[in-house]
Formats: sequence, structure tokens, C-alpha cells
Amino acid sequence: MFLATGGFVGNLPLAPGTFGSLLGLPICFFLTKLPAAVSAIFIGLFIIAAVGIAGQAETMLTARDPGCIVIDEVAGQMVALFGLPFNFPVVVGGFLVFRCLDIVKPFPIRWLERRLTGGFGIVADDLLAGLAANLIIRFILYIWP
Repeated sequence: MFLATGGFVGNLPLAPGTFGSLLGLPICFFLTKLPAAVSAIFIGLFIIAAVGIAGQAETMLTARDPGCIVIDEVAGQMVALFGLPFNFPVVVGGFLVFRCLDIVKPFPIRWLERRLTGGFGIVADDLLAGLAANLIIRFILYIWP
């Protein structure tokens, strides 16, 4: 439960997902100091661990995708900022775009969330929101460097 809730950040009464996403930012900073391949491997291993941890926590809590589980937001935030420069505008933009996509859940994010269950279901929609956020930030940087 400690890992699933991001050190119990997920138990905060207000905006646990947002605070969970904030937990991902120091990890993202650390990952920018590594070669891209090493970063990608770390993120992949983190995602695998997050799926297992989220699934176990969901079982323990006997609830489907409870809001206190925030390890999925950490994983999604890492995907959102993967391979991007770690500077103030990019980090703030990546954080905000990811949170908006994770909250609003436009197609196909909500579609995916409704069809998958267990740990994979908890994490998958955040990964897709993170991927979409990453692509949006890349597009913005392309047209407005």
C-alpha cells in the first residue's frame, strides 16, 4: 500500500492524482541525467512493477481503481516527460497536459480505462494519457521552439 499510494500521498483528501503526478517529477529529473535507452528501460521496469503493485492494492482495497492508488500517475508522468528537455516550461506544460488528459480522459483514454481491469487497467489509461501528453508537448516544441 505504501508504494501504491506513493508513500500515502494517495490518501490526501484533495487531488491525490495531482499530488501523485508531482511525485513523478523528481524521477523524471533523474531520468534526464541517464542515456535515453537506460531511461526507457527504467520506465519499462517501473511500469511492470506499477501494474503488479496497483493490482495487489486494488485487491486489498476491494475496490475497482481506487483514487488512493497513485503509482499509475507516477508512471504516466514519466511517460509524459520521457525524452523531453527538463526545463520549467516543458515540465509545467507536460505536467498540466498530462493531468488534463488524465482527468478529462478523451477518447481513447476513457475507452481503455473502461475495458481493462486489474493492475493493467489501473495503469494503462495513465500510460496512454502520458503518451498523448508527450506527443502534444513535442508538437508544441516543434511549432514553437
